[in-house]
Parts: sequence; C-alpha cells; structure tokens
Amino acid sequence: MGLAWGADESLERYATAVWSQITEPGDSVAGRIVAARGAVAGLEAVLSEGALDEVTPRELADGRQRWMPRLSERAVVDSLRVAAARGVRLLTRSDPEWPSQLDDLGSHGPLCLWVRGDAAALGMEHGSVAIVGARAATRYGDHVAMELAADLAGHGIAVVSGGAYGIDGAAHRAALTAGGLTVALLAGGADRAYPAGHTQLIEDVARHGVVASEVPCGSAPTKWRFLQRNRLIAALSMATVVVEAGWRSGSLNTAGHAATLSRPLGAVPGPITSAASAGAHRLIREYGAECITSADDVRELLGLPPANAAGTTPGSNYTDDATRVQDALSTRAWRDVEEVARRAGMSSEGVRGFLGVLQLDGRVQSGPDGWRLLPTAG
Repeated sequence: MGLAWGADESLERYATAVWSQITEPGDSVAGRIVAARGAVAGLEAVLSEGALDEVTPRELADGRQRWMPRLSERAVVDSLRVAAARGVRLLTRSDPEWPSQLDDLGSHGPLCLWVRGDAAALGMEHGSVAIVGARAATRYGDHVAMELAADLAGHGIAVVSGGAYGIDGAAHRAALTAGGLTVALLAGGADRAYPAGHTQLIEDVARHGVVASEVPCGSAPTKWRFLQRNRLIAALSMATVVVEAGWRSGSLNTAGHAATLSRPLGAVPGPITSAASAGAHRLIREYGAECITSADDVRELLGLPPANAAGTTPGSNYTDDATRVQDALSTRAWRDVEEVARRAGMSSEGVRGFLGVLQLDGRVQSGPDGWRLLPTAG
C-alpha cells in the first residue's frame, strides 16, 4: 500500500492519522521515528523494511510486528469520516492550537489529538488544574470536587479531568455550571462518550469546552488506554489534585505521572476511617502531596494569589454566594429564578449557576414551579 490514500487530506496530516490508527498511546518507538522524520517519511521508512537510525533493530522489528497488522486504509478513512460527521478535528503538532505542555512527555507524547470543541482552549493560558478521583465517590468527595471546580473555573482556571463517573463527573459539571472552561480527556474515541451514562455531560463539555482523545474516532476504551490517558491529564494541567481515591485507585496513576513531570501535586484529606480516602492520605504521607482544603490551596499550588487578592471582592467567593442563594430559598414555597435573584441581590444568570451546583450537591430541588431548599440543607 502506498501513501496515495486520502487525496482530500494534507499528506502529512493523513499520515499522522495512519500513525494514530496503528499505534497504541505512549508508543515511544513510533514517537521517536515521527519526531525525527515526520509522519510521512517515518511511515515510508517503516514500510520500506529498512533500518532506522532513531531506534534499535529490535525495537523496529517489534514495532513493525505491532503496527503492520493494523495498517488498513479502510480503518483510517472510516475514522476520518466519523470525525467529520461528529465535528471532531485532527490536531497535530504543526497546528497553532497544539498544547505545547504535552511536549513534556517527550517520545511518549501523543502523535496527535482528536478534538471536539474549542481546540484553542487547550492552551489554557489562564492556568489549569486536573481534578481527579474515585469513580465510586462518596457524597463528601462529590461535594469537595464540586466546590473546588466551581470556585476555580468561576475564577478563570480550567478544570481538566477524564469524564468518568464520580469525582471526574462532579468536577466537569460544577465547572460548566460556574461558566468556566473544562476539558475531558477520553480513553476511547472523542466521537462517543464513555461511560454511556455521561453522554449528555460529554456533549455539554464539547459544546462549552473541549473533549479530546489521542486514539481515532471509533476506538474503544481499554485498560491500557485508560492508564495512558492519565498521563495526558497530568501533562495538560499545571497541577493535579486528587480529591478522593482508594488505596489502588487509578487516580494514583495520574498522580504518578504528575510527579514524574514535576507538576505540583495535591490531595484532599478525608475521614481516616474512609477507604475512599486511603489513597489520598497515602499521597500526602508518602509522596509529598500538598494537603488541599480549599480552592485557595489549589491556587497556591499553581503559584497564584488567593481569590480575594486577585482582584475579586469578598462577595464573589463561591461559598458566600452559594449561601446567599440558599438564604433566598424556602423549604416550603417554590420560587422562580427571578424571585431568588431579587431576594439574594444577585443577577439571574449568576443565580442559575449556583442553583445548578447546589442541585448537584443535593441541597436544592427544582420543579415546574421553580426551586426550593431541601429540608436537610437548611
């Protein structure tokens, strides 16, 4: 097979799509070849069956054994067709929107990204933090993740996570509700949500933020791809915060990548009796993770000043504003957004955001007649 495939695509871009199809995430042999020769020349060299200076003969032979069975024109064309239909863009290192922080991964970095949403936002020039944790999160973990994500995203710091159930989902939802930027990095193709129960959430992230993957559209998530996806979460972010994690949680893998990349690492303490926080406590005790108890602790981790010192007013603090919204609600009477806004002395738009977060946290309830405070939240 020659490289005449994909006449409607830039040859280099098309060859990058081929590499994405035939390799698994983090393939350093492919990474070294493409870095040295480019996607087209590198692929031609591999197909020629000659020797390459960038890798050892054994590495090249093993690589060819991995790659050649996957070399399929139909598979590449199908992934590009699905990408076009789903609004997924192939982002390469030659594109101006390429997030340079991923280059810290060296030869283990992604050869490309398949992106849905605003690719330019991946640069996250105002700062970014990965908020990750257990899928089987407790109510405490969900609450902390939402508090941190809403505060940080509401003050312009992008929230990065993996789109999973539990802490990931709580962080994405709170960031969206606060009107901030959030990025979901998926282990499968960017064209479909995983888990399926987060289909609407992933659609919302793509519409208001970014959904990205390094595997082609149509690819299924696997255990290896989940582990490799974690290195992208760590590399894309200026710091990583583990909110809640068991002793062997996959979130510890993300934390390990952050430490390897010399990115700041934080962990949220939980009850000492909670197995869901055992991994977070381990990070603090054994790996020097900073103890995170508030969004200002995360800002300190990022080298940023506290929210109030950054030019905001005390009344813009997330917790204070949430309290104002709660105070404007009743456990008995339903009130519409405009009435809540009038009572709280806030804008309707701002109130809607906080009502959404409070609903996620189980403090308020919505209905046909508006909103009310749940008795347990009073």
